[in-house]
Amino acid sequence: MAAIVLDNVSKKFTLRHDQPRSFQEVFLSGLKRRRSDTVEEFWVLREVSLEIEPGETVGIIGSNGAGKSTILKLVSRIIDPTFGRVQVNGRVGALLELGAGFHPDLTGEENIYLNGSIMGLSSRQIRERMDEIVAFAELERFVDVPVKHYSSGMYVRLGFAIAVHTDPQILIVDEVLAVGDASFQRKCLERIEQMRSDGATVLLVSHN
Repeated sequence: MAAIVLDNVSKKFTLRHDQPRSFQEVFLSGLKRRRSDTVEEFWVLREVSLEIEPGETVGIIGSNGAGKSTILKLVSRIIDPTFGRVQVNGRVGALLELGAGFHPDLTGEENIYLNGSIMGLSSRQIRERMDEIVAFAELERFVDVPVKHYSSGMYVRLGFAIAVHTDPQILIVDEVLAVGDASFQRKCLERIEQMRSDGATVLLVSHN
């Protein structure tokens, strides 16, 4: 059984131009020349088929707007396809947009519990992994601080640490790792290589 299957998948977004959201925007829109057509359909993906076997590592490379991150969101069940079928077999650990899934007013520790529970871990399982997650993220001094005060690098470290310590069978990585410093990037790549050796499936996207 394949780990990830995209069967003839298409995804469409509806773009709404010049839709005022505040009084100021309503006023400014009255000064601008109105467009005759304010709604546009944008197809990010059209009839994409892809099958990834358990244990494979697959990289999707492309320019901005090519649909790379959309594929990851489809596989992560964040969004649904407009047409086609997406099938995922296995527990997914995902590191997508910076800080995705974090509640800004919760501390680092509280967000670990929140994300771990979303991924199906019990409180006991999360508690057993807590020290290892915090140490990997190098956030011992800041784990009791609300994440809204974290830097972008701290966000990435915590997000990746959670994603790889919840026993994922499938690891999904967007190129947000580029935000971390060189030593942390190296540690992440070593961890991904360890997961590959243990049989995990890895799907990542990049410009390079």
